Amino acid sequence: MAKLVYASNMSLDGCTEDARGAFDWAPPDDDVFVSITGLMRSARTYLYGRRMYETLAVWETDPALAARSDLTADYADAWQTAEKVVYSSTLAEPSTTRTRLERHFAPDAVRDLKNAATGDLLVGGPHLAARALAAGLVDELALYVWPVVLGGGNPALPTDVRADLVLVDEHRFGNGVVHLRYGVR
Repeated sequence: MAKLVYASNMSLDGCTEDARGAFDWAPPDDDVFVSITGLMRSARTYLYGRRMYETLAVWETDPALAARSDLTADYADAWQTAEKVVYSSTLAEPSTTRTRLERHFAPDAVRDLKNAATGDLLVGGPHLAARALAAGLVDELALYVWPVVLGGGNPALPTDVRADLVLVDEHRFGNGVVHLRYGVR
């Protein structure tokens, strides 16, 4: 059975975005970008809520991003190659290929998707990840912890779900970012 991995950038105080909803506090250097691309490439399917999907869809809809460098071209290729499932009751239709729309998050359907998958799945976005964690679907957390305290914003992890974790791996980057991988017991 494939693993479902929750992947997220987060501040030291546990936020995925600042109080304005911005991500500009986490501009990856080349080493972090290569690591994130490797994580993205390791999965065959991405599960997103509408907002995270719309944030990342530019990796297919804006060819200028991929043209910036070999690193951005590799990330764009990884993103475009994967299948995407978007959970949204408000999105009219996906703007990218290899993307299907689900109106509601159904834990049993995700469990079936994991069982049938030939490769790992990534869940992106803290709200969808919270639902997957609460349903016992997440097998691993891959967190990039940035050396910044935002003092508020969107929390990366739910405050009403308990998950016992075991540290699988860690890596410290030169810019102070720490990548932590935890398995869910």
